[in-house]
Amino acid sequence: MNCLFLYNPVSGRGKLEKLEGEIVRTLGEKFGQVDVYATHAPGEMTRIVRERAARYTAIVFAGGDGTFNEVLQGVCESGADPQLGYIPGGTVNDVAHSLRIPRDPKKALALICGGHTEKVDCLRVNDRYAMYVAAAGAFTRATYTTPQQKKSRWGRIAYGIEGLRRNMRFPVFPMRVRAEGRELASHTVLVLFLNGRSVAGMRCNRRGSMQDGVAECALVRQKPHPKFFAKARALFTIARLFLWGYCRSGKNVLRVSASHFEVETDESVVWNFDGERGVTGPVTVDVLPGRVRVFVPSRKQ
Repeated sequence: MNCLFLYNPVSGRGKLEKLEGEIVRTLGEKFGQVDVYATHAPGEMTRIVRERAARYTAIVFAGGDGTFNEVLQGVCESGADPQLGYIPGGTVNDVAHSLRIPRDPKKALALICGGHTEKVDCLRVNDRYAMYVAAAGAFTRATYTTPQQKKSRWGRIAYGIEGLRRNMRFPVFPMRVRAEGRELASHTVLVLFLNGRSVAGMRCNRRGSMQDGVAECALVRQKPHPKFFAKARALFTIARLFLWGYCRSGKNVLRVSASHFEVETDESVVWNFDGERGVTGPVTVDVLPGRVRVFVPSRKQ
């Protein structure tokens, strides 16, 4: 067996770099050969995984949700099927929440060494991939526009500050979603395609699963030219969605669950994939059942 260990030294608050030696030693005891690579530029991890995934039994990586997304892109583009070990080290770690992976790096490492893997769904959005969410609209840009130094200093609070600073105008855009013979059509300030249970550290999709072959879509309705009270109502609706969850009824949120979605919207709409900037404009969203194998806790744990 052999293993590729990748990590982003600036994820979270720089703790992963201090643990590198211990992680490599422990992985060596399980896999024998361990090749190590620290990445320093966006897209670098995707390139490394795409080029080398077929050579390794397992790819272990440490970082945040964006790191998981980069590895996912590389694995799916390579066509390979290595075992994936995730050591959470980011600001929010939504994938870890959804898969019950311990957020403590040492406990996550012990989980990987325990050897239990399961097949997990992911999303394909046009020709890109997302693990737990594809989203557009209010607050979604904050995850990739917040400076790293602020994230390191303030943690998830930095996202909230950035989101309020950039999104108080609440841009409105048209959205039409076709799925399972249904059509959702409205102007909106936020749309979410949810594969996981957690977004922004909040369990807004508590009944969701990464192993059921479907994703949940939530679309927050808004008037095309809202005034103050309409904007306030949309803000309340978004807060309600995140605090009380996808399944909570409400006339201002349109919902549908499916494995395939066709989405029409403006070309200017920017999509967020797992906290990273994705494509723009209309998209097709497909759930890929069991596409990746991940070290997770066994159901008995």
